[in-house]
Amino acid sequence: MKTSKARNESSCLGNMVINPLFAQNKNMSRIPVYEPLLGGNVSAYVNECLTTGWISSRGAFISRFENAFAQYVGASHATSVANGTVALHLALDALGIGAGDEVIVPSFTYIASVNTILQTGATPVYVDSLQDTLQVDPQAIRNAITPKTRAVMAVHLYGHPCDMDAISTLCRDHDLLLVEDCAEGFGTRWKGQHVGTFGDVATFSFFGNKTITTGEGGMVLARSADVMDKCRRLKSQGVSPNREYWHDMLAYNYRMTNIQAAIGLAQLEVAEEIIKRKQQIAEVYRTRLSGLPLRTHDPIGDVIHSHWMCSIVVDRTEDRDRLRAHLADNEIETRPFFPLASHMPHCHSDQVFPNGDSVSKRGINLPSYPGLTEEQLDRICSSITGYFENRSR
Repeated sequence: MKTSKARNESSCLGNMVINPLFAQNKNMSRIPVYEPLLGGNVSAYVNECLTTGWISSRGAFISRFENAFAQYVGASHATSVANGTVALHLALDALGIGAGDEVIVPSFTYIASVNTILQTGATPVYVDSLQDTLQVDPQAIRNAITPKTRAVMAVHLYGHPCDMDAISTLCRDHDLLLVEDCAEGFGTRWKGQHVGTFGDVATFSFFGNKTITTGEGGMVLARSADVMDKCRRLKSQGVSPNREYWHDMLAYNYRMTNIQAAIGLAQLEVAEEIIKRKQQIAEVYRTRLSGLPLRTHDPIGDVIHSHWMCSIVVDRTEDRDRLRAHLADNEIETRPFFPLASHMPHCHSDQVFPNGDSVSKRGINLPSYPGLTEEQLDRICSSITGYFENRSR
């Protein structure tokens, strides 16, 4: 893995020196919630695609990116796809999940987790999450298992891992498939092991706001070589490996382009610098916002929190939208936490999930991109502090 010579120049609390890798767009008045880092070899690799003409879903960068990604996370098999949502659909389809099956999934998640279950014809069974980590509650999973349960989907939300010891044990004891939705979990580890390497299948997203990006794009991991082979055939129109233009299964075109893979490979080369910088930013928020009526989303247990999004959970529900409006007035963009999937019209449930509902209504994603400067972080933290100081007067 290539690394930047500037690694040792990364910022530190109190006297933040900005790594040249992150020095971009510093004169903007508005602070976005995220912007991608497109330095390193991105331009060189993309230009290689353009000059050689390999711009579609064939080309050397596809296998290079897949192999490098598998090596980075510690997986045996990986195949690239067009985005993180089709990655999930492809993985579920390759496992044979379909009509009559139930898949346990947290209600507090991005809607793609649930949509892809529905797309297979299976039924999502919602469960609650934990207040402290924001991740799915293993005991809630246990309580939701029925004779129709086929799989559990563990979603590593906002960069913190789920309790993979408990969930893996549950799946093993009940002979259930384990699907890991790692769309937000690149760089995240549970007891030293990268997320995505616990399940029967796992998926990642490389959307423009992810820790590493290909613009749009995703990756599928599979423990079984047979499942991985099926993923590769399903993503490419079900083409026969032995006969040209012969297709013997209903399949899809979910392929990644060579240009996307080129960007992804360049991103992997600087991934450690990006993650380290994001963790430093999270530490600034943790330190500067301590003592306010809120909590930061901190790592709990023997984990590596990649801090895809640096998040806070305010104590009072009424402060969430008021604080966001205050920050917007100061040209600081934020995002609310995901609303519960079980509240969406097309997949609504009358079940009550008190933990997920509570954090969903109180959570805010703060600007989290690696290019944030000390001045910008000071402005964000000062604006948050100012809101609470003015509120208490």
